[in-house]
Amino acid sequence: MNEIYDVVIIGAGAAGLMCAAQAGKRGRKVLVVDHGKKPGRKILISGGGRCNFTNYDVSASHYLCRNPHFVKSALSQYTNWDFISLVSEYGIPFEERDHGQLFCLDSAKDIVHMLLKECESPSISFLYQADIEKIEQNKSNFSLQINQKDVSCESLVVATGGLSMPKLGATPFGYKIAEQFGLDVQPTRAGLVPFTLHKADKEQLSELSGIAVPVVLTTADGTSFKESLLFTHRGVSGPSVLQVSSYWHAGEAVSVNLVPDTEMDVYLAEVSEQHPNQSLKNTLARLLPKRLVEVLIERGGLPDKTLRQLNDRDKANIVQALENWQLLPNGTEGYRTAEVTLGGVDTDHLSSKTMACKNIPGLFFIGEVMDVTGWLGGYNFQWAWSSGWVAGQWV
Repeated sequence: MNEIYDVVIIGAGAAGLMCAAQAGKRGRKVLVVDHGKKPGRKILISGGGRCNFTNYDVSASHYLCRNPHFVKSALSQYTNWDFISLVSEYGIPFEERDHGQLFCLDSAKDIVHMLLKECESPSISFLYQADIEKIEQNKSNFSLQINQKDVSCESLVVATGGLSMPKLGATPFGYKIAEQFGLDVQPTRAGLVPFTLHKADKEQLSELSGIAVPVVLTTADGTSFKESLLFTHRGVSGPSVLQVSSYWHAGEAVSVNLVPDTEMDVYLAEVSEQHPNQSLKNTLARLLPKRLVEVLIERGGLPDKTLRQLNDRDKANIVQALENWQLLPNGTEGYRTAEVTLGGVDTDHLSSKTMACKNIPGLFFIGEVMDVTGWLGGYNFQWAWSSGWVAGQWV
């Protein structure tokens, strides 16, 4: 027996749930399928269980996409303020953190409950632990075989997410659907992810594990972020590293300004005049964690001298070592700890106004499965809300 729906949405994550709610409000008969046991799994663990659900400042400049203009329409149709209004309507308490990031005060469960409440409609059904064995396109609809049952629909929405966090069940299934229908998929890699270091650097810096310092981190293409850097036993992490990881390419060094709020040449001159017999180590320990200064001296990056003993070349080298410390990552920690996936379904195949495939009527892609990646700070969830909402008006 063939079950007939207006819309089948593959993926019960942020984008899929938002799309289902909107389609249901239009009276569409919707089936949401997911291979997991419950909805919104990535929402639940995000932001340390508090879900950084959007940001006060959202624009196209906060996104990476081969077509930088693609995100503009959806972000303007359903804005961060629209989602904030929805959260407020449900009475969910939230707080602002650095850089306009908005987090739930209590639990990410509040966001999932809200989305499921939005999906409470006789026309919306859910099927979990779903195994999709086949997808085919017919003249006027799509036919699927799900858990050995035949299902057909007018509109098919792919909201399968990316490859990040495989423990939550991430798979390349969405990309395979795109390729089945002849769509290009931009190469994928881990984004918003910590760096690993080469063996020598790892051994020398691992004893700094747990130490965080505010820095400006700059990639080879000149992209910079002023955020904290965290030393780990595997390499480096923290907001600055996660942000630049989306712009970093294998083999490139990153430049670290360890003293972003200090002009080192001026600082050295002033302290040298006041305390000429003070050691460089103690001088720098006013600006940086003492253990970090000691490691930099041990590595030969800084001289172990008093300020009086420093010549002009020493001073220039100190400024260079602290304001432009070159760090060469060995790689990243990969999809295991990545928050997002860079690359994905090529947006050239999709309408920026509807998220529908230009050449395949009724096929939609939303959320992270597409070649759209946001910065750290609630931007990826906002893309899920915006793209899901937009598709929900058309499916």
